[in-house]
Amino acid sequence: MASDPIPKLIRGVSERRLRESLFYLADDPLPYRKLNHTLPGHAKSTLEEADDYIHAQLESWGYAVEREGCLVQAFRCDVTKPKVHQYGAPRPDDRWYVAHNLYARKTGATHPEEIILLCAHKDSQSWVDSPGAYDNAVGTVALMEIARVLAKYRSRRSFCFLFCNEEHRPWTSITAARNARIRGDNLIGVFNLDGLAGKSQADSDAGRNPLSVGYTEPPGEPLADLVAEVNEAYRIGLTTSKARRLHPGDDDGSFIKEGFPAAVVCIGSIPYGDPNYHLETDKPEFVDIENLRMATQAVLAAVVRRDMV
Repeated sequence: MASDPIPKLIRGVSERRLRESLFYLADDPLPYRKLNHTLPGHAKSTLEEADDYIHAQLESWGYAVEREGCLVQAFRCDVTKPKVHQYGAPRPDDRWYVAHNLYARKTGATHPEEIILLCAHKDSQSWVDSPGAYDNAVGTVALMEIARVLAKYRSRRSFCFLFCNEEHRPWTSITAARNARIRGDNLIGVFNLDGLAGKSQADSDAGRNPLSVGYTEPPGEPLADLVAEVNEAYRIGLTTSKARRLHPGDDDGSFIKEGFPAAVVCIGSIPYGDPNYHLETDKPEFVDIENLRMATQAVLAAVVRRDMV
């Protein structure tokens, strides 16, 4: 019987790399990741510069990166709403931008037609100057780290790593999901990394390291259970939970709506408890890097366990 590859793989997750990429994308040199913000003297928006950084990292690990253009608008700021919900619909005549989905793919050795998709939205809020550390630089860097660790792993099934955009309208995961349906992709699991390791003040005060998994349709529940199982089996150290949502939401919801029900969102807590959600104070120095590393390990272990079945 072949030895279990998961312990070695999860040991390969690097807190240093997570931290470096997090601060790169949410502090210096990129304070935000927005199509409607360009740094003085720069030719590209901060979101386009983030795309270039992610693209270069993926290529350095041996991936061929595909870019899929999507037309989007920036949200307006509606100050009549509570601070955390001040996004407002753009007007029809507001500027349109081209935002890109980034794909890195890994072909499976024995069941290449079966695909496990992992996604994270890489943009920060377009209506407020927030670094978007927990929302969602953490998911972005976790997805990058999982792609790096799995680059040389001989998987049975294919992996697709999707870096999309959710803080501009329309969400670009809608395009990704629609095209997956049109192609006839056989997605046997969708793992959305959004707000990974984000925690409430109560969690922080109690020293808890939460990872909640939300599912919508029954085929998603085994994936949620799998995350809890690997956390216990490999003694990762998280406090895990699961929750069923009544309606498809977040980027996993885009895939559910296109007929891919085995989809989950991996997030810090449900309901989401980060006190800096959608605020200018969502900064990387407030991110619990240890919790982020453990959450990244749990998602990595879950997708590898799903591949091994």
